[in-house]
Amino acid sequence: MSFELLLLLIGIVLVLLSILGGIKLNLKSAGIFWIVTMGVIGISLVSYGGFTWGLLNQMGHMEHVSKGTVLEVEHPVQRVQVISPVENESVRCRVLTMGVYPEGHEKDIWVLLRPSDNMYYPQSDHTNTSFKRNGEWQVITRFGGSKDEDYDLIVFEADETASDFFTATIEEWKSNLFYPGLTDDEIPESANEVDRITVSLKEDCRGVF
Repeated sequence: MSFELLLLLIGIVLVLLSILGGIKLNLKSAGIFWIVTMGVIGISLVSYGGFTWGLLNQMGHMEHVSKGTVLEVEHPVQRVQVISPVENESVRCRVLTMGVYPEGHEKDIWVLLRPSDNMYYPQSDHTNTSFKRNGEWQVITRFGGSKDEDYDLIVFEADETASDFFTATIEEWKSNLFYPGLTDDEIPESANEVDRITVSLKEDCRGVF
């Protein structure tokens, strides 16, 4: 259980206790001061814990993303590749990365961003892996660098072991609210790079997420 979720639950308990205590005291006792204080603290914890945990923030499916240029591909598709954004494109802080995959492809598809610090940052929606359907895949990619900073956008296909590692990594980072990135040595051996493009940031994205 994350620290934010714990604060949220404690806040809910305090609010409920203050409501029940107020009813029991019928708002006539000298203890009303402590009831009100407990209620205020509870509401504050609910607000903070809920916001940081994501309950009071926008849900992922309402997240606004921009779309880049879409590359035309020949069919039938022969390999996993990125079709948007395209090489050397200037992108905004939150972009829908899209691609294609050949018929019969069964592995998970992951997008990792590598900014100027040369660390790798796996990207995911609420399903963690890129969404695949009818030969196309997509995932929201979130950039956090400075304007004009270059990013490598790297596509990996992963087996179950590698996919579980990326998923666990993202969950740990979110729980700790700390995103240190992965080194080359930390990328699982069973995650194979299949495509790579370089993009740059159209705007300053530091502190956006």
